[in-house]
Amino acid sequence: MSLALSTLLYEWRRYMAAVMALALSGLLVLAMTGVFIGIGKGFTATIERSSADIIIMQPGAKSLMGGPSGVPRRFIPLAYNHPDVVEVQPLDGAGGSFQSIKDIDPTMSQADRAKQGAPRQQFVQASIIDTTPGAVTIPTDYSQDLIDALRQPYTVAIDETALKPLGVKLGDKAMYNGQTVTVVAILRGYPNMMQSNIVMSRDTLRMLGQADTGPRVGPLMIKLRDPARAQIVAGQLNQMGDGKWKAWTRQELADANAGAMFEEGILVIIIGGCVVLGTIIGIAITWQTLQGAILANIKEFASLRALGVGMGSLNRIVMELSFWVGIVGVMAAIGLTYLVSLLAMANAVIIALPPVLLIVVGGGLVIIAMVSGLLSMGVLKKSQPADLLR
Repeated sequence: MSLALSTLLYEWRRYMAAVMALALSGLLVLAMTGVFIGIGKGFTATIERSSADIIIMQPGAKSLMGGPSGVPRRFIPLAYNHPDVVEVQPLDGAGGSFQSIKDIDPTMSQADRAKQGAPRQQFVQASIIDTTPGAVTIPTDYSQDLIDALRQPYTVAIDETALKPLGVKLGDKAMYNGQTVTVVAILRGYPNMMQSNIVMSRDTLRMLGQADTGPRVGPLMIKLRDPARAQIVAGQLNQMGDGKWKAWTRQELADANAGAMFEEGILVIIIGGCVVLGTIIGIAITWQTLQGAILANIKEFASLRALGVGMGSLNRIVMELSFWVGIVGVMAAIGLTYLVSLLAMANAVIIALPPVLLIVVGGGLVIIAMVSGLLSMGVLKKSQPADLLR
């Protein structure tokens, strides 16, 4: 075991402030970035968790959040021309006003209800699934009981995050665009951060008079005989489309959706601010902590110099010590972020932590620790062997 690592292990209390500074800096960046990525995944969860292996959208679409993604209806039979395609369904959806029936008193006017603080009608987005067994539009985490419940006419499912804003609970009836619907299921993991969303069957959407029967439909969800060939088939479908559409694998679209979140200027400013703040805090506290720890061990360093150890070797010890402080700080940051993500999940908030984010932030924390160690090297000049005689 190296001298630097053994020093950190046996005198860990002196370095705990540096470790916690790095851990909290990492937590700040990981949590903020993870929340924004989680918001994006909440918007696109229906597609990313669907049974679709390939999604066809307009050639100019960069993501589901990057503008119109619908295609002409005539593309549906064209997609079936590929021998590996077994099912093609458009992702339909709509929107409308939603209000719990218990908030509606037919004897009161709209003005009277407003005076009493009764919840007003809210605009909600409606997305659909096909309730046929194994349909490509059914998310993979939907239970059979949930699918069976949505198969009933005029039924909807709502994520738990939308229950309070909409003022409903399981089994309640509500008015959607003036027609009565029943809440038959509560979803989890599909957070409605900005606008409430309801899920219904395609048949219910048609009964409500909102089914898309025009010449254009939503993105095409495609199921393949062999999902392992998704990348190859997507390329072949793009060749067949001759620039009229763009076929994405589910993973490609998920990555594009995540990237689209960071094209929003305000998000870049917020995350950038967190990174700068975390870096300043991390370097300042880690630098001061390492400097204080080295000063506390200055006699030990002086003894090493008296034994003939050169300043170059002492500097390497300090840098190695800084490296191990950074590694422990990274582990603490990931552990704290995981605990925060569990707490957030219990409150229906998703904190997504993709591996690339952990690698980038972890590498940044190690660099911060190394820079702090570099700034602390000046203290070693006080480690004069003559001081041992005092």
